Amino acid sequence: MRVSPHLAPADRPAGAETRADRHLRSIAWALGAGLCALALGLPLGLEPALRAGGCGFFYGLLAFHLQRVDPGDSHLQAGLVGAVCGIHSLGLPAVVAWPAGQPLRGALVAVGPAVMMGLLRAWLPLIGAALLLHGVQRLLSAPRP
Repeated sequence: MRVSPHLAPADRPAGAETRADRHLRSIAWALGAGLCALALGLPLGLEPALRAGGCGFFYGLLAFHLQRVDPGDSHLQAGLVGAVCGIHSLGLPAVVAWPAGQPLRGALVAVGPAVMMGLLRAWLPLIGAALLLHGVQRLLSAPRP
């Protein structure tokens, strides 16, 4: 049900949400996810924390709008986390230089563990922020006795 934002608060139906309310909630989700990702990334250093915070901010915006469109689609929510983590990974600097002159298998064994640990460190703040945001959303939407 759409409610005109021009109605006085007394004229609006109980529980009606205005466009301004949705904008504020959207920004709150984005800031919440961004700050969570930033805080979880701080032990890894300032630059990784800022990168994680920026990606967390955009994850929060997307998660809010996804929640409005289809709140019950957990696969889509998980895909969103994976997509934001993938985008975040594309912006990361190279973790280890590729060893030239080695066969493919030997090169993968040489760089694989360092690359996986680098990606894990990059993804943990985002995954943690997504879990915190999802948990808070579940707590807030739980039926009250």
